[in-house]
Amino acid sequence: MNLVTPLSTVLPDQLSAAAEQGRICALAAQGQRDLQRQAARFPDLCTGRPFDAALFSNIALAISFGAPWCTAEQLRLSNRMVLWGFALDWRIDYLAKSRADVDRVVTGALAVVEGRSPDADDPLGRLLAELRDDLATVPAFAALGDAWRAAVRRTVTAMAREWDWKTARQRDGAPLPGFAEYLANADNLACTVVNVAHWIWTGDAETHRRLDRLVAVSDEVQRVLRLVNDLATYERDLEWGDLNALLLVADRAEVDQRIVELVERCTELLAPLSGGCPLQATYLARQIGFSSGFYRSTDFWGQR
Repeated sequence: MNLVTPLSTVLPDQLSAAAEQGRICALAAQGQRDLQRQAARFPDLCTGRPFDAALFSNIALAISFGAPWCTAEQLRLSNRMVLWGFALDWRIDYLAKSRADVDRVVTGALAVVEGRSPDADDPLGRLLAELRDDLATVPAFAALGDAWRAAVRRTVTAMAREWDWKTARQRDGAPLPGFAEYLANADNLACTVVNVAHWIWTGDAETHRRLDRLVAVSDEVQRVLRLVNDLATYERDLEWGDLNALLLVADRAEVDQRIVELVERCTELLAPLSGGCPLQATYLARQIGFSSGFYRSTDFWGQR
């Protein structure tokens, strides 16, 4: 039996779809190699088993499938921004043993966004400073830098706030935050901060003009991704002592319903953007779609 299917018998749309998927995977492969080089440059930053080859691959795949019209060079900064987010999460959520440890991380990041040089012994700050300096080469950064700085502040503050919630519960038996309060802290996912960097780095004049509006929609998308992530990582979060939306509700159906409502809200918000910023509206929609498929089978972190 001939198991080789002649190309002439393959439907053209299948060939086209597979070719496009292959091209996107090639973008991701280039991104993964760059991330591995970055990890080698910052050996004290990407420590621990979770920083494995699969994590770098997953980051690059998510970014490539989110913006497949971009080149590998255009996606480089976004990939590195995600790496910074994971390293920040690791330092605050798992390596910090005291509020003083958390404060050092937060203070270091805030100093960098204000333009100061990071300490030599602060690899997280050095990576963030490189990202800041890359963004500063974009002429629009002079006007849009405040949006990036605000996104970084929100991210580090949200991660520190979650550390406080988790630690207060473990040490003092303090009550967990309510579901709404937890969801309002979704900047701890570090999604919007990546999107802001991506739009400054790759966006056209219309994207830059509408950046504030794009950020507002990104925040809604970020909440969707926060909950989709939580549904997929509940067992691991229990093992690692992390917070999870399912710990804050009586019934998983409440989280499922909130996701449906948020996706409907995102759809409404994305429609007006499709006219002036069609690529960016598609980019946000693809983030929801990719995450919804990805988290059905796995998540980003490896084993601790």
